[in-house]
Amino acid sequence: MLLNYSKNAMSQRLAGKVALISGAARGIGAAIARLFVEEGAQVVVADILERKAEEFAEELNRGVPRPGKEVSGNSVKSAYYVHLDVRQANEWEAAVAATRREFKMLNILVNNAGITDLSGIEETTEEVWQRIVDINQKGVWLGMKAAIPAMREAGGGAIVNLSSIYGLVASGDSLAYHGSKAAVRLLSKTAAVQYARENIRVNTVLPGFTRTPMIDALPSEVVGSVTPLVPMNRLASPREIANGVLFLASQEASFITGAELVIDGGFAACAAG
Repeated sequence: MLLNYSKNAMSQRLAGKVALISGAARGIGAAIARLFVEEGAQVVVADILERKAEEFAEELNRGVPRPGKEVSGNSVKSAYYVHLDVRQANEWEAAVAATRREFKMLNILVNNAGITDLSGIEETTEEVWQRIVDINQKGVWLGMKAAIPAMREAGGGAIVNLSSIYGLVASGDSLAYHGSKAAVRLLSKTAAVQYARENIRVNTVLPGFTRTPMIDALPSEVVGSVTPLVPMNRLASPREIANGVLFLASQEASFITGAELVIDGGFAACAAG
């Protein structure tokens, strides 16, 4: 006998959950936010791109109705925007406070915000090094530090930190980016061990080359040269990365912490070999 599952029956994997997502205005962050809302979560779209993030939050509120749930005559919000510079501890604290004010709790943190630079060892300036490390590495630490007390109060939670395949293998340039993304892996494992007994899981997703504004901003010859190196011979879509983040944030990954999920079409497997 064939079972005919409806779309609704198979979705809502994050029903009743509240997620704070950094760098959520575009690219992978936006794909994660959209998928989370589709799966029943309420999301806080956190970014420094104020107008774009506000418009995206409004789009999520229009596009994913919540029938039957009313607050003061208005549909319950699916999304809310907060300004967040991940380098600033006070902005993280304000973002968590806003999350709790709007949605009453915090269950999921996705540290997605990040930037890149192609400079090698001798070419990297102190200013470039510090900016990359502050956003990609320090931002992850500050995010976890701000979110964990709220998760503890909620009885547990899930943190997914975005690293990169270039936190796993080397390219011969992009020094600060490599260093910061490698650091995210160990920051995540350390947090996973520290908070496992408090029902707070911490995992890492390592995306490969993905069609995002960050990739689109690179010289076309750079993108053209790496695509043939991917065994699947294409770049990932942001949605394909978001699917992995959803899994680690959901109860389907309830016994997974301190893990690394590589989503790269086989690139790192080739590079490691």
